[in-house]
Amino acid sequence: MAHEVLTVGQVRIHTDGATQEQAMKEAADILEAAGAVTSAYYDAMQQREQTVSTYMGNELAIPHGTNETKDTILDSALSVVRYDGGVDWGGEPVTFVIGIAGKGGEHLEILSQIAILFSEEDDVEKLKSASTPEELYDLLASVNES
Repeated sequence: MAHEVLTVGQVRIHTDGATQEQAMKEAADILEAAGAVTSAYYDAMQQREQTVSTYMGNELAIPHGTNETKDTILDSALSVVRYDGGVDWGGEPVTFVIGIAGKGGEHLEILSQIAILFSEEDDVEKLKSASTPEELYDLLASVNES
């Protein structure tokens, strides 16, 4: 990839929780603010969620659009939001909501990087213990190397 898909400005930490809809909206809003998606991307995320849950296990959800809504993606980017109060994601407990927009086939590379970062419970605990968005970004910055 020619540019970083994640910047420190696209990483947030909240001490409270959120609803699934609030979390998806924030993920989409961060992607839109980064210039990666149009304002229609949140609707695309909702469409995907109605088809299949984007809950991935290990307290992680990765909301993203559908193949039919690829035209809402302008560039590849990620948004990372940690909700210390948790999110009920269709009955599953989620702490991390990572919004993803992948131009062309790039989303698969990005997803594999995220999967590696969240594959071990010890690694997830490190991500949960980061006290600032900058610390959390440093732990996740390897996604920019795909």
